[in-house]
Amino acid sequence: MWLRPEEVLLKNALKLWLTEKTNNYFILQRRRGYGEGGGGLTGLLVGTIDAVFDSTSKVAPYRILHQTPDSQVYWPIACGANSEEINKHWEWLEQNVMKMLSVFDTNEDVTSFVQGKIRGLIAEESKMTSIKEEDDPEKFREALMKFEKWFGLPQQEKLVTYYSCSYWSGRVPCQGWVYLSNNFLSFYSFFLGKEVKYMIAWDEVSKLEKTTSVLLSESIRICSHGEDHYFSMFIHLNETFQLMEQLADYAVKRLFDKETFEEDSSLKDPLQITKRGLENRARNEYFRTMFRLSKDESLNYITDCFLWIPFCHVHTFGKLFLADNYICFNSQDGSQCNVIIPLREVTAMEKPQNSSKSITFSTRSKITFRFTEIKDCDNIEKILGRK
Repeated sequence: MWLRPEEVLLKNALKLWLTEKTNNYFILQRRRGYGEGGGGLTGLLVGTIDAVFDSTSKVAPYRILHQTPDSQVYWPIACGANSEEINKHWEWLEQNVMKMLSVFDTNEDVTSFVQGKIRGLIAEESKMTSIKEEDDPEKFREALMKFEKWFGLPQQEKLVTYYSCSYWSGRVPCQGWVYLSNNFLSFYSFFLGKEVKYMIAWDEVSKLEKTTSVLLSESIRICSHGEDHYFSMFIHLNETFQLMEQLADYAVKRLFDKETFEEDSSLKDPLQITKRGLENRARNEYFRTMFRLSKDESLNYITDCFLWIPFCHVHTFGKLFLADNYICFNSQDGSQCNVIIPLREVTAMEKPQNSSKSITFSTRSKITFRFTEIKDCDNIEKILGRK
């Protein structure tokens, strides 16, 4: 896997890596504890570091560094799970990059060219996958490499997201990483020679819930084949639980509701199932349920505002929702006010001259809705202007 070049110093890392190949501009290294003679205490310690800390350079057993003569600065540009993978990258560099480096006059030009070449390769790879949709594509690529290395699932298995957590085996927690993919929940931990690896298929989950106990302040309990599995120490437990619920729900739909599954392209194609896509889907489902709208209605925008209620002579605070065919409002101050305005019924939209944060809507039935103190008034106006 190609890596975004980042400057590193090797002084403190020499004890953890062994150099296998080198030339004027590149170094191929193997992680201590891997490959030939990889057992013993060194292997245990290095393996523990690799599993606990989230860094590709500490997890992948092979890597390639870029260097220039007489320089103490290096740039990791590739890593691999095995010697075959890393040697393919090495051969590619020899055939496509090495021959061109001799034309540059300075080491700075050489490094600039190599970095640009690697970034171009990463961008090209991202175009072919959904990785570019993630908030941190580089971190996601690192997690994907670990996921593929540790679990060996088919290529069509799509990693959605991953979290650091603890898995409880009896009264002893195992610190590791949980990986959520379209068909499986997978957990991996390695600590001082003890490897813990679990895979649970979503369509085999019989119960999924948030729990609390004396030992676990807050955890997620998953029941599969009559066995309970507890996961805790999540930084964002509610977000994790929601994504788990959605993935388990999709698995059930694949089995029992094939009509819905076939109609929904985001469910039918595993590559369309992403963390951001799941979050948007949950937001849409919540919106449709709140206002009892049809399942094909999509939410486009949410913002804060006040709605003037004429018969009470008060402004009520709430959320303004813009959908494909509706403008909706839900109060957030306990007044229990819900408003649904079909766009087809709107005859006029006015913005008062004395207020830049207010919009008034008039309808065919002669009803006027006045929204004030709109947080993103200009964006609302632009979105509605396109409809």
